[in-house]
Amino acid sequence: MEVRDLTTAREVTKQDGGGASASVRLLPLSKEPFQAPTDRDMLPSERRQFARTHRTCVFGYGRRSDGPAMSVVYYVPAENDDLLVTTMADRAKAKAVARDGKISLCVLDETWPFAYLQVYCDAAIDDDGETLVDVMMAVAERMSGEPLGPELRPMVKAMGEEERRVMLRCRPYAIFVTPPRHLHRNDQEEPLTHWVSASMPWDASDAPEPS
Repeated sequence: MEVRDLTTAREVTKQDGGGASASVRLLPLSKEPFQAPTDRDMLPSERRQFARTHRTCVFGYGRRSDGPAMSVVYYVPAENDDLLVTTMADRAKAKAVARDGKISLCVLDETWPFAYLQVYCDAAIDDDGETLVDVMMAVAERMSGEPLGPELRPMVKAMGEEERRVMLRCRPYAIFVTPPRHLHRNDQEEPLTHWVSASMPWDASDAPEPS
């Protein structure tokens, strides 16, 4: 059973393409990020929980030439499993999303030995200004560890307008993970072993497929 901490989740309202209002619930900053097991692969539900409870990732996208571009960013997960990132409209991330939309997020652990989770996403630029401000405030909380008071919302909104910030809505469709393996001591008794993993659909079930 997947557990989601929604006790302090913020619900914001946006307009869908047809003009009807739909709620977008941002998940709160997790006080207990999911810790990856070191002796086995993560279950599909654990992979999703890892993405929902961490806060930083490497944002990767294809370039017209050279290798892929990568930058470390904060992200905010939503209850509908979208992973939300803000950036300036003039930056390459926004231009890449507008050009293609296929991106990857390498979600980072903050413990040692560290784990990582690769999330493949379809991304789009979202013009919902109020949700953009919510995400910016949520990112500030992830940076400082303290929530911003509502009195600071006008300042955050003004900063977003001045910097011409946009929101990148990243919708996961596949995930890949490798368990953390680490040599703690040269004379440790536990052998340092490795194994291969595989990409799987974001919404995969924990139940094994029937043979």
